[in-house]
Amino acid sequence: MRVHIVEDDTAVADALLIVLSDFGHSVECYPDGETFLATASPASEDVVIVDVGLPGIGGDDVIRRLNAMQDVPRIIAISGKPKNALERRLSGLPAHVLLRKPLSLTALTEHLLTS
Repeated sequence: MRVHIVEDDTAVADALLIVLSDFGHSVECYPDGETFLATASPASEDVVIVDVGLPGIGGDDVIRRLNAMQDVPRIIAISGKPKNALERRLSGLPAHVLLRKPLSLTALTEHLLTS
């Protein structure tokens, strides 16, 4: 399993990279949705952690494109946005894991193992 992190906040991306690498995961980081969509090839056994509030191609659009794949990877959406705004942005998308920032390491690792 490879973990793909699509996060424009370098501090958040670096922290996730360090923690997940320390847990033995192979991790790739992408600074925006455009780079991820142009260069990544996630497999169905992979996990994609995507920030909903990305600039440019938003995280909700990245999630839509991932869900359109033949073999959909596991998706964990992350955001620091208010709950109402998130519900509007993510409405109509298939069920997914949503974690709020600041992230809980326990919740994140639990979803990496079980999602």
